[in-house]
Amino acid sequence: MAVHPPVIVHPPSPGGGRQVTIGGESVGRAYSSVDVLEFLRRAGLDTDMVSLDDREVIEWQGGDHDIWS
Repeated sequence: MAVHPPVIVHPPSPGGGRQVTIGGESVGRAYSSVDVLEFLRRAGLDTDMVSLDDREVIEWQGGDHDIWS
């Protein structure tokens, strides 16, 4: 069984943005890295300590944090 990081940023959708899942629960659609950081903050993660490049925490599907469309 594959182990996934606790945060998954799904591929960009045709309508814009990327769905974000934290701990297996959908938390909303992000339109930028700032939105992802806000979702992390709301989930109780210290955004000063979490890097968007940390593959152990965040799985970027369909491109990294520079890809939004």
